[in-house]
Amino acid sequence: MKYARPDVVIVLTDQHRADACAREGFPLDTTPFLDSLAGEGVWFDKAYTTSPLCCPARTSLMTGRFPSAHRVTQNPAAGRAVFDDDLFGVARAAGYATALIGKNHTYLRAADADRFSDYMHGGRAAGSSDPVEAEFESWLTGLRHRTAERATDFPVEVQNPYRIVDETLAWVASVPEDQPLLAVVSFPEPHNPYQVPEPYFSMFPPESLPPVRAGADTLEELPFAWRYLRRLGERAFEDYAQLIDRSRANYFGMLRLIDDQVRRLHDGLERRHARRERVLAVTADHGDYVGEYGLVRKGAEISNILARIPLVVTGDRVPPGGSGQPTASPASTASAAHVSLADLMPTVCEAIGLPLPAGVQGRSLWPLLTGEPYPAAEFAGVYVEQGMGGLPYEQEDVPSPMPGLFLDGPGGAARFDELNAVTQGGRRRMVRSGDWTLHAGVTGDFRLHDLRSDPLELVNRWADPSAAEARTALLAQLAVWQMRAEDPLPEVPGGYRTKRDPRNYLAPYAQPAP
Repeated sequence: MKYARPDVVIVLTDQHRADACAREGFPLDTTPFLDSLAGEGVWFDKAYTTSPLCCPARTSLMTGRFPSAHRVTQNPAAGRAVFDDDLFGVARAAGYATALIGKNHTYLRAADADRFSDYMHGGRAAGSSDPVEAEFESWLTGLRHRTAERATDFPVEVQNPYRIVDETLAWVASVPEDQPLLAVVSFPEPHNPYQVPEPYFSMFPPESLPPVRAGADTLEELPFAWRYLRRLGERAFEDYAQLIDRSRANYFGMLRLIDDQVRRLHDGLERRHARRERVLAVTADHGDYVGEYGLVRKGAEISNILARIPLVVTGDRVPPGGSGQPTASPASTASAAHVSLADLMPTVCEAIGLPLPAGVQGRSLWPLLTGEPYPAAEFAGVYVEQGMGGLPYEQEDVPSPMPGLFLDGPGGAARFDELNAVTQGGRRRMVRSGDWTLHAGVTGDFRLHDLRSDPLELVNRWADPSAAEARTALLAQLAVWQMRAEDPLPEVPGGYRTKRDPRNYLAPYAQPAP
């Protein structure tokens, strides 16, 4: 007989593009283990971040709130998060042992978890006392977020994902078997710097890669922030364009390295989870261009390839496809639901038997995972935010020096920050429903795209009469989502009693999914 209260393990990757895997038809086998997990549980191919940059998205995961509500709309705003209670707070109050091991990049501090070990893209945030790890971290920092043109000389064992899994398994071994645990295992990869040791460096050679679907020439048809991002990269690195194929090869190698470490984590937890129920979720904060549009990293607006994220959930009470029926292949388990990174926190609350804290805006996915009825209309669309406010910059009013450009560094090494005043100025919102996406900007610009024929969102159908029905439907969804994302905090003492659904659903219960 297993202990009933489940362990919850959330594996979070950074800048992980959702479609770069075989289960989505990608020709390279980058994540075979994650694909196999997808066949055992539920994977969502319409899962979206709340904002395609690190700190806002991660704050949403922790609080179940959208950036416009938690107030973290840019990376430097981590300490300004607004919420009533969060994932770690509710778990600790319920008697869970808690750990955040890996990249944090939120308001969280060491006192907020029983085990707190912070990593960033240069290694452990506090530095390592191990001489080999310290040398590797110095080398990582010296890359200045560039692409390594040869295999990393340091072994896999000093890479961030390996060390993070080691730390996680050691901590788990210290938690009594009769105490449930919540662990957020957060890899700083496959975020730049794009580097990887052998055998991963040679696993996907540049000359063998599938071609990108949209080159740098498409930037001329896109808004100014996109072109600025390319210009920024070229100013910082003279070989920016020439290194894109090597960047892609390293990126896919990093995905395989991460996949191997997710397998090691999963297998390392097997003994404990033979006696405890578990919920394991693997997801990401946002995507990466990976060469599309002649770009790497992220930054400009809310393209679908940045906003869509991987999400796979398995567990003792999570049958394949959420239906309890055997499936023929991992692809057959893909859920039709449109879901958000903000939905994970309320899902965990229901999984461990707790009500949602005040101010939570995400929706519980527990019925979708366990095969219970749920209102299909509730998950007919999803919503994403981006932008720090003000007006968007245009070419004629970009301040000098170029925002995001840093030419002086250790040894004179240049770098650039794709998240800057130009790429993050203004406000943008995106909704997806079915195969359509609608993008709206604060100055009244709109773009409408049909992902079936235009997966890279290059053809604007906003003024197309044949797309009028989709335009009207998505505008209506945008209006509703804007209201849903309004902050319900603070609650007024002695005020009117607010009616709430325990799962934060708005759609009628009369429409259970088939």
